[in-house]
Amino acid sequence: MFQLLYPLVHAIQPYLVPICFCLTWGLMLLVGLTIWSTITHSVAIAKRMHQIPCSQCQFFTADYRLKCTVHPSVANTESAINCSDYCPHNSRVSTTW
Repeated sequence: MFQLLYPLVHAIQPYLVPICFCLTWGLMLLVGLTIWSTITHSVAIAKRMHQIPCSQCQFFTADYRLKCTVHPSVANTESAINCSDYCPHNSRVSTTW
């Protein structure tokens, strides 16, 4: 049975090296593009997550049971980026008597 494939193998043999070379570099290019795409996507997500202002808000408790006293279901999520109740923490406490 393999004797029937003998002429086919010898006819294809001169083309195997260039075909394998191109396939290998194509695979390496796909791996590189996948890694590049993953990195750029991760950076975009990280930039969007750094826009969440919850940790600097005075209503943020940093307790896992109640993260925010005003909007507990929205705290530390993307929907909190434009929170209407955001009030930044003041390091100075102003007391007017």
